[in-house]
Order: sequence, then C-alpha cells, then structure tokens
Amino acid sequence: MNDNNLSAQLKDIKPLLEIPDNSLYLYWGLIGFVSLLVMAVLFFVFKKLWENRKVNLPKSYLKILKELDWNDTKHAAYMATHYGRLLATDTRRKELFSQLEPMLEAYKYKKEVESIDDATHKHFNLYVQVVHESL
Repeated sequence: MNDNNLSAQLKDIKPLLEIPDNSLYLYWGLIGFVSLLVMAVLFFVFKKLWENRKVNLPKSYLKILKELDWNDTKHAAYMATHYGRLLATDTRRKELFSQLEPMLEAYKYKKEVESIDDATHKHFNLYVQVVHESL
C-alpha cells in the first residue's frame, strides 16, 4: 500500500513547463535603443557647438584693421594691405582699396620708414569706415 500510495502521489506531479525567455532580446534591444539615443543627443550637441564655433572672418579682419598699431608703420602697412585686400569684395571697397594700396606701398619695402602721413591715415580710416558699414 505504501508503494501504491507513492505512485498515486507521483501521478499528481506534472512535468516542468518551458517558459519562453525573451530577456536576452529585451536586454540587447534596450542597449541598442539607449546607444542610438546617446548618439543622437551627441550629434545634436556637437552640431550646435560646431555652428557656434564658426567665426565671421570679415568681422575678425575688420577688428584687426581697427586695432592696428601705427607706431610700427612698416608692419601696420603690411597688415593693412593684407587684410584690406581680403575685405575688398564689392566694387566700392575694391575701388577704395586700389586707391589706398599705392599709398601704403611707400611704407612697405624700405628698411627704415617714417611715420604715416595724414592723407594715408585718413584714406585708411575711410576704407575701414566703409567696410564697417557694409558688414
């Protein structure tokens, strides 16, 4: 009877059920989603930083021209010629620069140069003012 009772108890126990396990797929899906989200956020942050990094070159050239030290006339003449040529983009500025350039030539290719004369300085200031108004 003991053996029969044991067999009756064993018939009552059901076999183990297989439970579908999708946790591995959920884990990798979550990692993929988070990585895409992080990359998107980084993309927009770097894009915003890149747009803010762009410098307006004509404005920086104009700033250099405004801050020229005319005590060192030779260096100032070279700088004014270089940056003035870069800023001469429309017809009015090209015309003014073509008038200013021969005036600055007198201060460039000599070993010793005198200080800048009033006519050249006034013409340079006029050119800077025209460039400032057009930017």
